[in-house]
Amino acid sequence: MNSNIDSGLNGGIAIVTGGSRGIGRAIVETLAASGMDVTFTFLGNQAAADAVIAANPGKKITAEKVDVRDSTACAACVEKVIERAGKIDLLVNNAGVIRDNLLAMLEDADVQAVLDTNVTGTFNMTRAIVPHMVSQRRGKIINISSVAGEKGGRGQTNYAASKGAINAFTKSLAVELAPRGINVNAVAPGVIETDMSRTVRELAGDQVTARILLKRIGKPADIAHAVWFLSSRFADYITGEILHVDGGFKMD
Repeated sequence: MNSNIDSGLNGGIAIVTGGSRGIGRAIVETLAASGMDVTFTFLGNQAAADAVIAANPGKKITAEKVDVRDSTACAACVEKVIERAGKIDLLVNNAGVIRDNLLAMLEDADVQAVLDTNVTGTFNMTRAIVPHMVSQRRGKIINISSVAGEKGGRGQTNYAASKGAINAFTKSLAVELAPRGINVNAVAPGVIETDMSRTVRELAGDQVTARILLKRIGKPADIAHAVWFLSSRFADYITGEILHVDGGFKMD
């Protein structure tokens, strides 16, 4: 990102959930490169979290082990950032999991894990942060959705339902918080080159790129740049939107 552009992010305080790998890591690094003080959460992979910090010397990046399914843990994380920095300017709800299978083959745990992390986790972290943004009368919230939230895919009923919920959550919260000067938007990635999507990409092969108008798999940076834009002062007049970053993904 061109550091000569005044994005309005320099000196800002951000929390990014699920920031140790893939899209989350790209978001953390992009925001930190723009001068933000970024705290990211991770669940189990301490080595991956440490690697993010090690790869970005001189940047203000902090890792916190937080299970977003636990509302108390989310609240504690937010309070820790408030005590240290005094404010929170940006929340990026990125933490998510997939448990793909045909509906009849899904176990209770497969449904529960996806809804608890992708939906309840977003509720938990957002609910902990909103009172602080309301008192500031400013702030931005960006939820990471998915193309699956609007375009159905075989074996993804649980995941698609969770992301459809995120889209609805985004639009409703935008209405609720607009009078307080808070913008709420979502970014809906298509097929992105991450560990999470590897199985799908390997199984589908060329069928995936055949459905993408730009004929390539997306990179985590493609999503991070969209998040950067919505976080920046250039998106101050945008709220309640679902920004699709999918290369023109289409279903047959």
